[in-house]
Amino acid sequence: MIRLARQDDAAAISALVDAAFVIYVPRTGGKPLAMLDDYPALISQGAVHILEHVGELAGVVILIPEDGAMLLHCVAVRPDAQGLGLGRLLLTFAETKAREAGYDVIRLITNQAMTENQAIYRHYGYAETHRGEVQGRHAVYMAKQLSPGL
Repeated sequence: MIRLARQDDAAAISALVDAAFVIYVPRTGGKPLAMLDDYPALISQGAVHILEHVGELAGVVILIPEDGAMLLHCVAVRPDAQGLGLGRLLLTFAETKAREAGYDVIRLITNQAMTENQAIYRHYGYAETHRGEVQGRHAVYMAKQLSPGL
């Protein structure tokens, strides 16, 4: 089940994101930006959706509407729930929400050092658009053209 996050979910979301991204700390030279997000604020904006699996928080996706594209700000799956196809469910959900909001493009930014994530996104049809910096970190910008609703 995927639902909008509530304020009482904020601590659990932060813990899940920390657990999912902690492996990148040595590679990126510091905490990935997702570990620094203000989850109560993002929840207040209606940007955070959580995936419950077997009655527990197992994944999170953050979607932020922008001019011209929906930003897939973050997708994370609890480490012990990875490999179950939950990330794919979250990506599909994100694309559906983007289409429902009238977007034909969904974009994301990932850290250059997170090569596994880039490969996953490419597998699901995202293409690199350019590289740059975000808050002093090397970033890879990716986007996917969305097909009309299913």
